[in-house]
Amino acid sequence: MSGFILEMKHITKTFPGVKALDDVNLQVEQGSIHALIGENGAGKSTLMKVLSGVHPFGTYDGEIFYRDQLCEFKSINESEEKGIVIIHQELALIPELSIAENIFLGNERAERGIINWNETILKTTELLKKVGLNINPQEKIKNIGVGQQQLVEIAKALSKDVELLILDEPTASLNEEDSANLLRLLKEFQGQGMTSILISHKLKELLSISDHITILRDGQTVSSMSMEKDEVTEAKIIKGMVGRDLANLYPERNAEIGDIYFEVKDWNAFHPLDTGRQILKDIHMNVRKGEVVGMAGLMGAGRTEFAMSVFGRSYGKKITGTVYKEGKEINVKTVDKAIDNGLAYVSENRKEYGLILMDSVRKNLTLANLNSITSKNLLDLHKEVKVAEDLRQKMNIKTPTIEQSTGNLSGGNQQKVVLGKWLNAEPEVLILDEPTRGIDVGAKFEIYKIINSLAESGKSIIVISSELPELLGICDRIYTINEGRITGEISAEEADQEKLMTYMTESGREEA
Repeated sequence: MSGFILEMKHITKTFPGVKALDDVNLQVEQGSIHALIGENGAGKSTLMKVLSGVHPFGTYDGEIFYRDQLCEFKSINESEEKGIVIIHQELALIPELSIAENIFLGNERAERGIINWNETILKTTELLKKVGLNINPQEKIKNIGVGQQQLVEIAKALSKDVELLILDEPTASLNEEDSANLLRLLKEFQGQGMTSILISHKLKELLSISDHITILRDGQTVSSMSMEKDEVTEAKIIKGMVGRDLANLYPERNAEIGDIYFEVKDWNAFHPLDTGRQILKDIHMNVRKGEVVGMAGLMGAGRTEFAMSVFGRSYGKKITGTVYKEGKEINVKTVDKAIDNGLAYVSENRKEYGLILMDSVRKNLTLANLNSITSKNLLDLHKEVKVAEDLRQKMNIKTPTIEQSTGNLSGGNQQKVVLGKWLNAEPEVLILDEPTRGIDVGAKFEIYKIINSLAESGKSIIVISSELPELLGICDRIYTINEGRITGEISAEEADQEKLMTYMTESGREEA
């Protein structure tokens, strides 16, 4: 018997027009934490979907050996029966159901078709304790934070007697504290004999927790490394992922910053459901022409709420305050008026708010400015194709054709489509909410270059990010926000992570 709990040999998977996996090999040692790394579109998630039966036997070539047995999983239920459980990047929880109901959905504690609720609640409490959650099992999913939802997903996996746990970007939407807690939990599980496969673009996390690393590029296995035996560095991983050195993760920009172009004063907003709870409190902020301004804050600090409330009052009730452009008050009370006044907002949730996944790249790219491709209220298809093709090339969107369904693109290319869509609307002020969440270092670099190019053309840009190194690397100035208030304003040259974190957790204010 080998020391490998899993061996995937010569796996090849083809979609219409695209070879997603090309003779991929993967070996995972029993009881290890194995990192699977690669750019968006490299084939990581596809490989795990082959393993878990999402892509069933017969739709791919190659062999899967689990505990030295040849496995031909035809469904996800078959792989789960063997103890292989996958947690996808998009959490599969039902908001209106309770934690207990979600954990045992499809795996109910029932006798003769009748659910035993006492047993369900008791076992849920035990599972929540294992993942470090002290919370009522009957609390609805919609009432708990993203970090807690991620732990509920893990508790759900534990309810299925998991032996091999696959986590696809588990910390992508978590803050630093929640991410650290999750990684500690994986180490605890490892101590209990569990094996984990971890997909993530956060290289520092992977280097800190992994025993082995496998790199995929363009659907092929590039290399497999042991943290104990090989000299593994962040630079070596990046070179393996993108096929080249990225000497600087943040491209240089020749900033020519002008006068204040966009300004928000005395901005207040209340919770859309609990209208007695104030979410944003007397916010003052501004952006100059050609400037990239960051907004740093912990989860729940009010960053996204601020962005959405300014962009057509997409969030909140009882909103008060004034928005200025070039010193003149503008009307942003609806999304249409915000767009007409030169604003664009790229949501942190591109799949829910940024894209129509079932539509083509062409339709998504032109959606925010249909007036530019219509004549006498009729769509000019030739003009639409030209505009979409120009944007595809400008944004370097990797797709066989602009008629490709947007849902079939990798995360990084989907993000480029969202950016391209808003660029087509010709905005003057761009609010980018977590613009690089869940995408790899190579795609991030391209997004940063696009941001630089926009700033150099005179656009005013606001970047919201949970990654402090990112804000320090691409911004000219950074605001910190805590509990709905601006607590600090500091130039990027004077800022560091420690200083930003201090202002993100305090009520003080430092002027740039």
